[in-house]
Parts: sequence; structure tokens; C-alpha cells
Amino acid sequence: MTKKNIHTVYNKARKKWETKKEGMEKPLSSSNLKDTAVKKSTRESKKLKVEHVIHNMNGRISDKDSYGNDPNPPKDKKH
Repeated sequence: MTKKNIHTVYNKARKKWETKKEGMEKPLSSSNLKDTAVKKSTRESKKLKVEHVIHNMNGRISDKDSYGNDPNPPKDKKH
């Protein structure tokens, strides 16, 4: 069974930033400020060892952070 990623999304109807588990309709938490929601989502992502996907107000992905087994780890540049 694969783990579900955590998303920080803006809910236009509720005018709140939400921490949501992928595939779940009900949010784990909600906040008035994006920064607060990102912090909550980060804690949850680290706890579950999954990817954290951060969205802008328009729904587009603005950032991703992996706290688990990253399928595409960055390649370090060697000088």
C-alpha cells in the first residue's frame, strides 16, 4: 500500500488554507494564513514520511518537499 502525500491547498469556498491528505475530501487542518498551513503540513509530512506538495491560491503547484523515500533524489554537482 502506498502512502498518501500531504498537500497545502487554498479552499476558495471556505477562504482558508488547508492541510489535506491526498485523495481525502476532509482536511486534516485549516488556517487563515498560508505560512501556518505550510508549517502544519510539513510536520504531518515528516511524521508520515511522505512528500509535501504546496499549491498557490490558483491551485498550481509552487513547491514540493520529500520527507520519505524520494523516487527522484537530486543529483549533487561535483566540482
